[in-house]
Amino acid sequence: MEALYLDTHIVVWLRQKELQKFSPKALEAIEQAGQLFVSPMVELELKFLHEIGRISETPYNILGDLGAMIGLKIDDHSFSEVIQKAMLIDWTRDPFDRIIVAHAMSQERKLLTKDEKILSYFQDAIRA
Repeated sequence: MEALYLDTHIVVWLRQKELQKFSPKALEAIEQAGQLFVSPMVELELKFLHEIGRISETPYNILGDLGAMIGLKIDDHSFSEVIQKAMLIDWTRDPFDRIIVAHAMSQERKLLTKDEKILSYFQDAIRA
């Protein structure tokens, strides 16, 4: 399988080893992916979640650990191109969701998520 993008909560579940939260299809998608990526927006969202106490680990620890364990990488695709894709998204006002989806769109890749709105509107979303 080609590269797969992960939404923020997917990263948190993987880091916390909460594999029971994933569907069999989602686990298969992760296992079959040639490469796993996150948008830099996931890193920023993890920072916000840490600051408000929703997660205890820093984004640096979470992403660093997952990089070492499963080869997760932060995509460095042109931010300008990502923003151009984000300008086409009008079904959400959430800037995190908008940029994360736009990042996957800009690379024409699937996005693993549990977010119902993303699943409803983004044709390349895979249900976690």
